[in-house]
Amino acid sequence: MAEHQQNYEFGGVDDKALLADRQRGWDGFVQFSTWGIVITVLLLLALLLFVA
Repeated sequence: MAEHQQNYEFGGVDDKALLADRQRGWDGFVQFSTWGIVITVLLLLALLLFVA
């Protein structure tokens, strides 16, 4: 049987690049959520006006 590697060596991590990537992801999520809420409210208002 082949021996399993027990230790792993990880390269250096660029903290600023990682944080910038996370910040872009968070900003995209917040923008998506904001637009989703706005569209939902507009849809509900349209239903209130045209159905009620």
